[in-house]
Amino acid sequence: MLKHRGFPSRLTGTDFHFTLRRSNKGGATPLVARKRHADRKPADRRADEAFLQALMEFFGDAPFERGNLDAGRLNWLFEREVVPAEDPFDPASYEALLRVDLASVQANYPHVLAKFDIVDDPEPPAERSGGDDDNGETWA
Repeated sequence: MLKHRGFPSRLTGTDFHFTLRRSNKGGATPLVARKRHADRKPADRRADEAFLQALMEFFGDAPFERGNLDAGRLNWLFEREVVPAEDPFDPASYEALLRVDLASVQANYPHVLAKFDIVDDPEPPAERSGGDDDNGETWA
């Protein structure tokens, strides 16, 4: 199981966990989309928002491995803001690839997305000006 070093382990001042300390001997808990009701507690909503913000800060919209991310917290966002990034997708694997769906985040949590600078159409690498001093070298 990949451990995402530097990822917040929980929502500060609460018992809402975002990561696992160690893998489950019986295998990873399968990811299942949980239905969100309008009457959810404000603390639960804050935990979802903080977890989603941490995902955005840590991974952006790039695919990421599930690793030690808590299945219980992922399930509240799964198949909406967090979607599978591979086909076929194994919901019971720590190695499963996921990604944040920015369109869904914009629809459901626009205030979370507003905290980030989103580039809609970045300039293709071939058109970037490398300057006159690069002598045709490729830089990583």
